[in-house]
Amino acid sequence: MKIPDTQIPIIEIPLKGNIQLFIKREDLIHPQISGNKYWKLLYNINNYLDEDPTNPSIITFGGAFSNHISAVSALGKDLEIKTLGIIRGEELQSKWQQNPTLKFAHENGMDFRFVTREDFRDKEILTKNLEIEFPNALIIPEGGTNEFALKGIQHLLNSDTKSFDYLCTAVGTGGTVAGISKFAEENQKVLGFKVVDDHSLNDSVLKLSERNNFELIEAHDGSYGKITDENIRFINDFSEKFGIQLEPIYTGKMMKKVFELIEVSYFPENSKILAFHTGGLQGIEGANEMLRKKKRDLIINRNAL
Repeated sequence: MKIPDTQIPIIEIPLKGNIQLFIKREDLIHPQISGNKYWKLLYNINNYLDEDPTNPSIITFGGAFSNHISAVSALGKDLEIKTLGIIRGEELQSKWQQNPTLKFAHENGMDFRFVTREDFRDKEILTKNLEIEFPNALIIPEGGTNEFALKGIQHLLNSDTKSFDYLCTAVGTGGTVAGISKFAEENQKVLGFKVVDDHSLNDSVLKLSERNNFELIEAHDGSYGKITDENIRFINDFSEKFGIQLEPIYTGKMMKKVFELIEVSYFPENSKILAFHTGGLQGIEGANEMLRKKKRDLIINRNAL
């Protein structure tokens, strides 16, 4: 993988008042390996291939609609490397063909191994067993969060991001917010919008970033993966007003919360805010399938029109 030559656009979201809000379109970096996933994988895969492994392969972990599983499968196809996804939920083994994310990953050549939710939680044992079974494989953690990921995340920041007072990102496993925190300017405050109800994340991010310049804000709407009607309305309104597609698990929840914070005067007057669009748009199709079965309103997908 190489650092793309593409200049990622920073788009202003026009607001009333003295607060300025911008969004950095990292979702445009690659058609399938979009947003923070590209940067998280960049140094992981380059370091692995530099070691010239015999029969290279990549193993990683994820759930039914995982952006990370989708991205790793696309990377494997691009580089002609075998990939194996350890998928949470044994019940998916008989019906993964109906899942848009897993179907896409399989079409990219990824093999699957389905495990119980209990086994999936114990990644340490899973990883040790996989290291024994596949000694030459690159094993990447769920969400791609590790030291190599942080090194890649620094590329979200450049000369164009230095003038902002606040840097905002959605938080799942914590790697992206930790990388932004680690490489942010001294005067910048980093806000991470948690889409998981995980109280250990603050300590995890602090350990990775080694800086105390961030704040984690609850944005999960009750649980990871939960999609509220209010969230759907916000995403559809945002798309119509500003021409930018969000998805319901990460960026939709983040941007909705940013708007709420602006509304309650969380940000001082004349603040400049930058939110990172971390991709994940592949998940809209799966979310809409679930919403359709429940006869709920759908997310309007601009990319599919």
